Amino acid sequence: MGQGPMGKAYLSLGSNREPERHLREAIAALRRHFGGLVLSPVYRTRAVGFDGGDFLNAAAIIDTSLDPFALNQWLHALEDTHGRDRSGPRFGDRTLDIDIVLFDDLMLEGEGHLQIPRAELKHAFVLRPLAEIAPDTVVPGTGHTLVELWDLHPDRNALMEQVAL
Repeated sequence: MGQGPMGKAYLSLGSNREPERHLREAIAALRRHFGGLVLSPVYRTRAVGFDGGDFLNAAAIIDTSLDPFALNQWLHALEDTHGRDRSGPRFGDRTLDIDIVLFDDLMLEGEGHLQIPRAELKHAFVLRPLAEIAPDTVVPGTGHTLVELWDLHPDRNALMEQVAL
């Protein structure tokens, strides 16, 4: 586990507690640690799976020499510095939630809590921002690009409000 050749990680970022501040700070931390990144527009979306405040969601692509497990640990530590509470229900309010959705063309299942591609890719708040910044990226195991999956998504014509951070 640890450093290796450069890989490309596709991340989903979300927050519904002081979301502007937490996302701004998380994006700054990603830039400091990984250098340049590709960032999607930020969207306001309803909570999924529980009754809670609206989320702000975005996607980012980073180049990293960390393997997916070491990157996941780094992202969890970043969430923790933002007061992420893991003791509550799986679906709940979040100060910061950053997930690895795709990592190169890897497929991982049942290795700790790491699942790549991430099942949450089925949600518009994850898929749309990624499809906008990496439309031609093929999702392993599907044979489809992100934009093809978005074009097939039932919410593809729903309005999603863009938010400036």
